[in-house]
Order: sequence, then C-alpha cells, then structure tokens
Amino acid sequence: MGSSDVQGKMWSAAPEDWLENERFCIPLYEAVFSGVDLADGVRILDLGCGAGLAMQMAAERGAVVTGIDAADGLLGVARSRLPDADLRKGDLEALPYPDDSFDVVTSFNAVQFATDPVAALREAKRVATPGGKVGIVTWGELERCDIRLILAAIGPLLPSPLPGAVGPFALSEPGKLESLAAAAGLVPERSAEVPAPFTFPNLDAAVRIQMSAGPFQRAVEHAGKEVVSNAVREAFFSASQSDGSYRLNNTFRYLIATA
Repeated sequence: MGSSDVQGKMWSAAPEDWLENERFCIPLYEAVFSGVDLADGVRILDLGCGAGLAMQMAAERGAVVTGIDAADGLLGVARSRLPDADLRKGDLEALPYPDDSFDVVTSFNAVQFATDPVAALREAKRVATPGGKVGIVTWGELERCDIRLILAAIGPLLPSPLPGAVGPFALSEPGKLESLAAAAGLVPERSAEVPAPFTFPNLDAAVRIQMSAGPFQRAVEHAGKEVVSNAVREAFFSASQSDGSYRLNNTFRYLIATA
C-alpha cells in the first residue's frame, strides 16, 4: 500500500481551510528556495505539493513547476492556482517521472508521511539530475514546537497507526534527516532551522484551520467531529494571547542534499 492510499482521504477533507494552514509555511519555502538557488528556468518537482502555495511561489521566481500529492482535494486547489502546471496524484515511493527530470526536488513536511520514507527519497534522487538539489523539510525538535500540545490532545482519539506511519515528528531529532537522506543515496550538504509560528485571529479559526490537517481528520473519522473539536479547542487555551488571538511557536528543520 502506497502513501496516496493511506494519506489521500485524510488530507482532502477540508482543502479550503488547509489554505490558511499552508501560509504558515512561507518562511520554510523561502529558506529552501534560497538554499537550492531556485531561479528562472529551473525545473522543480514538489513532493506532497498540497494546495500548491510553494509551487506558486516557485513559479513567481521563474521556475518550471511540477507537483505530486496524495489528496485530490488539495490538488484541485493547486490546479486552480497553477492551471498550466503538471500536477498529479500518486505515491512518493513510485514517482511517475523519467530519470533525471528535475533540477530541484522539494518535500515540505511530507516525507515522514510516506509509507516508506527511504524509498520516497530514493525516488527523489532518481528523478533529480545528477548533482541536482533535494530540499527536505520536517518539524523541529518536539519540545520546540507548540503544535505538540494540540497533537497530544487528539492522540487518545486516533485509531491504531497507519501501516508504516511513524508520526509527524519521526525525523525531528538532530541527524535524522541527514541519516535518511544518506540511506537513500543522497549527499547531505547543509541543514538549518526556521521559526514558523502559527497565528490565528480567534479560537474558532484556530480550531477550524488546525482540524484541516490529515491526523485531525483521521481522529474525526474515528471519534467524531464534536469530540475532536472539543479536544482541540481545550488544547488551544494555552496558546491564547492578550489580544484574543492564538499563537503556536514552532520550529522546522530543513536539509539541502545533492542527488
């Protein structure tokens, strides 16, 4: 069973709400694009492209963009943003592209959701040109990510883990990304961290936007929307700010490797 089989439905449930979640990742996109020297004419493939914001930003830099994702709902949004781009549904472990097709391959917080992350990165290496760049982003260390408090609230509401699933923080410890990349035949070059706070105007928005993410939708399927919503709402109380907004301080880690 590939990653699209197990992840597609979860991430398609609330694509419009996910648009608001995706904007929190803009600092990550900018950092990686600078790290791979993304420029006019560069051919880039985004693994787990979601609703397409990263690809849209890449296209604005003049890149030729291609994307693949498991979720029909998110791909529908991405196609509306980038009607001329090659956007496909599929598995990260079996990419439908010829060898040496892309100058840059990116994966923004997606590889850890693959059924086989090493196989996914082997595919990234295969479709990259020799010497091409692969940029991989994942969550930073658990204790530096406030999202852990929200995820902990839905932990008891989730069914048994998906096949091959190891959780969103599977690659967060220092050295994990480098080890994974090396196991896939990539050559790690440099890594860095990027702060990316999640900010919400009010509690209702915080709950609605956060629940668009796949793990929360899986909890809804298992325990019901009201139960999950109440748990998320309660977990967000610790993130309240004096002006009535809500904020989760998070850190992400990225790695630039060579194919």
